[in-house]
Amino acid sequence: MLRQGVMAALLSLVLVAVSGILSTDTHHLSNSTLHHLTQKLLQNYPRGVRPVQNWTQVTTVYLDLLVHAVLDVDAQNQKLKTSVWYQEIWNDEFLAWNSSMFDGIGEISLPLSAIWAPDIIINEFVDIEKSPDIPYVYVNSSGTIKNNKPIQVVSACSLETYAFPFDTQNCSLTFSSILHTVADVDLAFLRSTEDIKKDKKMFMNDGEWELLSVPSAYHVLYSEAGDFAQIQFHLVIRRRPLAHVVNLLIPSIFLMVVDLGSFYLPPNCRSRITFKTSILVGYTVFKVNMSDEVPRSAGSTPLIGVFFTICMAFLVLSLSKSILLVKFLHTERSNGQDHPLFCFQKTSGTRPQDSALVTRTSLKVTDSPTDVPLSQEHQTQAGFLEETLAQLQSISSCIQALDQAAQQEASWLRMLYRFDKLLFRGYLLVLGGYTVTLCSLWAVWGSLQK
Repeated sequence: MLRQGVMAALLSLVLVAVSGILSTDTHHLSNSTLHHLTQKLLQNYPRGVRPVQNWTQVTTVYLDLLVHAVLDVDAQNQKLKTSVWYQEIWNDEFLAWNSSMFDGIGEISLPLSAIWAPDIIINEFVDIEKSPDIPYVYVNSSGTIKNNKPIQVVSACSLETYAFPFDTQNCSLTFSSILHTVADVDLAFLRSTEDIKKDKKMFMNDGEWELLSVPSAYHVLYSEAGDFAQIQFHLVIRRRPLAHVVNLLIPSIFLMVVDLGSFYLPPNCRSRITFKTSILVGYTVFKVNMSDEVPRSAGSTPLIGVFFTICMAFLVLSLSKSILLVKFLHTERSNGQDHPLFCFQKTSGTRPQDSALVTRTSLKVTDSPTDVPLSQEHQTQAGFLEETLAQLQSISSCIQALDQAAQQEASWLRMLYRFDKLLFRGYLLVLGGYTVTLCSLWAVWGSLQK
């Protein structure tokens, strides 16, 4: 019994001590300067009203933007995805206090949902804003509020891919109030425009895209609904082309040079058709692989794709010309005249019958039996001469026909040689223009200010 009484007394002492500690903490919390200041600021705070004592006074919101990374450039859908650090500062006259009356507290954090905040949006937004939830803002004793947050912005942008892979893009992010006119909410730069333009210290400079500058401008949008202040940040970025030069441009030039060398083969050579067909297969495979790397855009076509298509057209035209030439020569030779020896054999096989006929006719009309041997001998010689003459005429006609076919073939070859030279010069001109254009674009790309 004694032991149970001692345990009960100890338990009661512990409970009394714990309750005293809790009451002391509650008393300290109720008497905390920070807690008292927060309650004083938010107790009767009108969060639905613009925080000014005089309603004619304009609330100025100061904006700043730092580009962190370029995450994606979608040329087909005309969208740019970037990661930016956004900062806005404004003054709230209802959240000011005298720091000397609150133990020298000059700055506190308050929930953003409990105070008034400007309705600033990005006009180019085309997707849901993705950013970590930062529920607090800093407020100093003069009522200045600082709201900082990182944002992943998916914005609409007019992307030009004509100069790929030496292209430079200029995309804008326009900040403005969605409801308040410039008479209520005005916008201003937190830093000078020159500092914003050259500030690249936070940019991740190890991706495909390089940040050149961020020029900015302030203007007022005049409309029937009212005049709205706008601040526009231009993100000027350029592509790093080295990987595309190694994987696309240099192989394409090599393929065009090999195709150019095929013009030195004779136009009537069947090996030329095989060679050009192999090159055409190479063009097709390269075109399929290139389509995965070249950006697709409905508004513009990359210059490399235009030149590549022109070179394929030259290749198909030259290949078609060679096929038609070989087909024509084969048809001409199949339907041409017989060989002179064959003509001679055909004529010698038919002439003896005619000679016998002449001999028999001569025998019938001979009047004197003594003249038969002599007349028969002369007639035999005459028939032999006639047969020889016919054979010579047949051989001459065959040779003339073959010579005419050879002349016609030579004329076709001369015409096709000229057409081949024309194609070669056109191909050489296109390849030279392609190379010069790429070098010029690369030079312009390198001359841009970093």
